[in-house]
Amino acid sequence: QTTFETFLAEGGDSLDFTTRPNWVHLDYAWWENTIKGEDLFRQRMAYALSEILVISAESTLASYGEALGVYYDILIENSFGNYRDIMDDVSRNVAMGTYLSHLRNAKTDTVNNTNPDENYAREIMQLFSIGLYELNQDGTYQLDTDGNPIPTYNNEDIKEFAKVFTGFGIGGRIDTSEATFANSIYIADVTIPMKMWDVWHEPGEKHLLNGYTIPEGQTGDEDVSDALDHLFNHQNVAPFVSKRLIQHFVKSNPTPEYVADISAIFADNGAGVRGDLKAVLKSILLHSEARSCEWISDASQGKLREPILRYTTVARHFGGFSPYEDRFWNLSYSYNNDVDQHPLHSPTVFNFFSPGYSPNGEISEAGLVAPVFEIHNSRTGINYCNWVYYWVEYEYLLACSTSDVPEENDNVVSTNMSRLYEYAKDADALLDQLDLFLCHGQLSERTRGIIKETLLEYPPTVIGLAERIQLASYLILISPDYNILK
Repeated sequence: QTTFETFLAEGGDSLDFTTRPNWVHLDYAWWENTIKGEDLFRQRMAYALSEILVISAESTLASYGEALGVYYDILIENSFGNYRDIMDDVSRNVAMGTYLSHLRNAKTDTVNNTNPDENYAREIMQLFSIGLYELNQDGTYQLDTDGNPIPTYNNEDIKEFAKVFTGFGIGGRIDTSEATFANSIYIADVTIPMKMWDVWHEPGEKHLLNGYTIPEGQTGDEDVSDALDHLFNHQNVAPFVSKRLIQHFVKSNPTPEYVADISAIFADNGAGVRGDLKAVLKSILLHSEARSCEWISDASQGKLREPILRYTTVARHFGGFSPYEDRFWNLSYSYNNDVDQHPLHSPTVFNFFSPGYSPNGEISEAGLVAPVFEIHNSRTGINYCNWVYYWVEYEYLLACSTSDVPEENDNVVSTNMSRLYEYAKDADALLDQLDLFLCHGQLSERTRGIIKETLLEYPPTVIGLAERIQLASYLILISPDYNILK
């Protein structure tokens, strides 16, 4: 089921909305899918794409939960599809049009001295397709004769692309009136893509990258299609998208060989198809650099788990008791404030962190990047540890409330750790289970020894076994063995 279909099926259709669903209901739907869904691989891919093609509820879209859900459904439905289709769908989506302001983007008006909005034109190049600099197929920069990276576009290019993305208005209204170009998202039927209003579209030629020209006399939809084809076929797209997906799923610092191998699959899936995400994702996960045990001890291997993925891992393994009609709804407000991350709540279009971020110290000195460390600091790190304490000590997992105090929250989905009781009678057996599910069998001997020594201080009584489970789970979940994915 798609995001809002899930929400409605689980009781959302019975709620009395004063206006329309907002970001809260989007959060509920996202967590319902995450906890109960059987298509987690697809959901994980949609989440990865949401960190590349970013929109956010931390904007005017906060009041339009259904628009956010419809946008996320584009990513879900195309997770194993073609990247060109995603580029087209998001370019015409009302939520994206609102977020990056090409909804009601009008042609040049010399009388009033207005020009086409450049926001979407800039971001579709910089963030969604080709990036700032010309790339080799292995993801490294192409350099000029002075050894400097070569820009992929300039301000004039942005202005030309801005002309392409003019003329979009809403495609339908939620009332019985007919849509017009002037209508905003406020009255839009957000399930319908934006409509091209040719009278508001910039006429004439558009001069794009590398000497490519869109001819005059075309409709607005034809201009948009040509521009998207032009970007999609740019040599940068394969390494740009491939490297970001590798960073999301496998490691922060893939070798140029790894990137080149995946870029080749993006360019041609073996059957002459470009942009096949199913083939790309399969190749990423089956590549020797992702699967060979020889890489585990390499200093460049691994990545810091994103805060939301630390949370969802626990929720999938230990979630179980829902007091309200088996609904697994959750509100992002507190967790997002504490750790600076929740899906579709990025502070800006640049995502929660930069793919090229390198923290000061050994990582930077080694010439490596560690993107997720951009949101890991003394505040978010300690807050994460506090959340782990809630999960395992208070058995407070998910909640439909803004209350930060578990005992004051009536709508709590409780953590279910009961299946670990039999294992807890033997410290090694308990650690083996937690190692398998949380650390993929990579719990270090040092961490294991420290935890085991502490567990043996608790007797194998009913209370003692519960305390063993809580303590072992807590210590593993805050350890590097869990938080660094190898």
